[in-house]
Amino acid sequence: MNEEDIAGRSILIVEDEFFVADSLSILLEQLDAAVVGPVADVGAALELIARTERLDGAIVDVNLRGKVAFPVVEALAARGVAMVLITGYGSELIPPEFSAIPRCTKPFQFSELMRLLG
Repeated sequence: MNEEDIAGRSILIVEDEFFVADSLSILLEQLDAAVVGPVADVGAALELIARTERLDGAIVDVNLRGKVAFPVVEALAARGVAMVLITGYGSELIPPEFSAIPRCTKPFQFSELMRLLG
């Protein structure tokens, strides 16, 4: 998925930094994506995943208010949802079972994030 074909896609944002989440929402909406969320903690993300019928992709911050977001990653993976992890930490924080999931290091470029989401 890239910027050209994001229109009409349902994208979940799981991010605890307000300005990052807001910026992602605005940019995705400008590309005519349907933004789901954003949500800022693991519990809210899991609830939203459970009650959202269609998810085409997700952007997930690894660290949400001091808690790792791996339960969210597991729930999305179980549904086959394409995702990108965003983090300010190194790859050593990512468990081996999630090492194949694309990730962006903060700060990131939106175009790179969209490329990896594809």
